[in-house]
Amino acid sequence: MAKLVYDDTGRLLFTKEMKEEYTLLMPQMLPVHFGMMKKLLECEGYKVDMLTTNHRGIVDEGLKYVHNDTCYPALLVIGQLIDAVKHGGYDPHKVGLLITQTGGGCRASNYIHLLRKALAKADMDYIPVVSVNLSGLEKNPGFSLTLPFIRKAVYAMMYGDIIVNVANQVRPYEVEPGAADAMIDTWSQRLVDGFQAGKGMSRKQMRANFNEICSDFAAIPVAGEPKIRVGVVGEIYVKFAPLGNNNLEKFLLSEGVEPVVPGLTDFIIFKIYNRVADVELYGGKWIKKFGCNLFMKYIEACQRDMIAALEQSGRFRAPGTFQDLHRLVHGYLGDGNKMGEGWLLTAEMLELIHSGTNNIVCTQPFGCLPNHIVGKGMIRKLKDDYPYSNIVAIDYDPGATKINQENRIKLMLANARGLTHDQPARPREEALRPEREPQLAHANI
Repeated sequence: MAKLVYDDTGRLLFTKEMKEEYTLLMPQMLPVHFGMMKKLLECEGYKVDMLTTNHRGIVDEGLKYVHNDTCYPALLVIGQLIDAVKHGGYDPHKVGLLITQTGGGCRASNYIHLLRKALAKADMDYIPVVSVNLSGLEKNPGFSLTLPFIRKAVYAMMYGDIIVNVANQVRPYEVEPGAADAMIDTWSQRLVDGFQAGKGMSRKQMRANFNEICSDFAAIPVAGEPKIRVGVVGEIYVKFAPLGNNNLEKFLLSEGVEPVVPGLTDFIIFKIYNRVADVELYGGKWIKKFGCNLFMKYIEACQRDMIAALEQSGRFRAPGTFQDLHRLVHGYLGDGNKMGEGWLLTAEMLELIHSGTNNIVCTQPFGCLPNHIVGKGMIRKLKDDYPYSNIVAIDYDPGATKINQENRIKLMLANARGLTHDQPARPREEALRPEREPQLAHANI
């Protein structure tokens, strides 16, 4: 058994010996993206299990070990990890727990400390908790994010976004049920195999892969008339994680509509841009701004490649760029609104409306005040400016029942079906033209 080693602050470390013996458990947020991330970690020599459990016992474990006024995603993530240790068939003395830290103002940066408190309360504080972060917050001798791994992770994020985008446009219409999911599995494994061979990680190779992904998904037989489109926005975890939103996308498919879910890339660029905005709003080192701008421009260039592939496919709708989103939110929220999903959440609703997806589910987790402000708090203003928009805010918390959530969504869908025609998408040039004077340019939530 690996020896337990602590640092000067008393934190239990994940050692090199543990890397050889332990299985790392990671929560799932985006099934496709995190599936590739799991495979990449395994290629780095780690033993990793991605948790896909989804049952009431996870909420009960979270309520037992996390204070119930803490944000709902914390309760779910911690509950899922502890449930896995207790009931997943693992040797608790041979597992470590992975959890991300952004280093920002969101309480998610402190989930790791809540998790350690929960483990101590459950008499399992001999289990190491490993921080996955790019801010140098915590380091472990047995776990590190190398530059080659980070590079692969960035490309996996981009590939994950385009795969999810095209799959969502195929799945509601596929002639053979499961064809889109089978293609996802094929491409996920193909990309990871390519990463290990040093392929698919240049702009040129990525553009070629983007085009092939579009071609392969476009070749899946489809049938039927276009369905009502429903956008899904909100706090990042409950927007993406089936556990967090009670399998929202699956429910929307069962209701005969096409889910439209904005990708992860805009959120990543948003987090980098916030570092730039901090320097501009509050001062700071120019070198930090320069470095972040450089990294941001590279990811934006990759995003433009993805958009170009979708547009050139002749089959799939393409999202706008991060800069498009930033221009759309002008006059609604300023760059200082960056806690939670900040101005990006409102911008995603605006992009959906401008692109003809007027029906939107805004997922609201209990305990996330910024999310309620930039999400639910902006709906009335958006409806005033876009009367044809059909937006419903759905709360997700330990006491909310799935049937109540689904009934509220069904009411929104009934309104959508009652419309005589869809509001056509506005030309992008018109959509990006500022309509209102900025009102909250420097507000900070």
